[in-house]
Amino acid sequence: MMALVTGGSSGIGLEFSRQLAEKGYDLIIVSNSREQLDAVCAPIAEEYGVRVIPRLQNLATGNAAEELMEWCDSQSVLPDILINNAGMFYFKELSPELMGKAEVMIGLHVTTPTKMCILFGDRMKQRGSGRILLVASMAARIPAPGIQVYSATKAYLRSFGESLSFELKPYGVTVTTLCPAAVATPLYGLKKGLLNFGVAIRVIHTPQWLVRKALKGLFRGRRLMKPSIMNAYLPPMIKMLPSNLEQKIWDRIKVKL
Repeated sequence: MMALVTGGSSGIGLEFSRQLAEKGYDLIIVSNSREQLDAVCAPIAEEYGVRVIPRLQNLATGNAAEELMEWCDSQSVLPDILINNAGMFYFKELSPELMGKAEVMIGLHVTTPTKMCILFGDRMKQRGSGRILLVASMAARIPAPGIQVYSATKAYLRSFGESLSFELKPYGVTVTTLCPAAVATPLYGLKKGLLNFGVAIRVIHTPQWLVRKALKGLFRGRRLMKPSIMNAYLPPMIKMLPSNLEQKIWDRIKVKL
């Protein structure tokens, strides 16, 4: 059994790598950081007694999915589980200076996951089995200033994943879309003290908690997962805000960015 985890050398992706290894899965860990790959692959292999194959690759390029598929073919490996986790985050007012970051985010959250699902999903269809997980976000339901590209791309992932699950199910392939709320990782750039406080009052969850929930849903073939009570109340509360109040809040926040 083998799992491929994109962005698997840090944050939520690293926790997916660890927990899948604990379940006995060999791993392909894809990351754009050689330093992180060197730091995590050998320890995971040693601790859990599984095969761990590092793949250094930038997944934000237009042909990244095709290159990864070709590499897997050259290694004669086809994962039983595909975790589309690689991503990025920034909180800024959109401007020409952010064009490059926006393009990278669209590549990581839209272009590459779509192509990965097409390419690897087709191989899974031919085999008659497989599991795909897409990491979206609670932000998929929160179109808001500052995270305009992030929330839009995560909304795409949620819609795409739910639609694809219907198409692949008859072939023995499940697609699970995960929409986590806030998670205690470096992705958001929050100070450690603030992260710890958020975890203590349970508005921020640990990667360990999230991945346990996600894998349970993945193996049960769940179509959509929205762990955390914040998923139930925060998006509706934000939608209830009058637009003029939301504008005033944003005007105050952006001067501090």
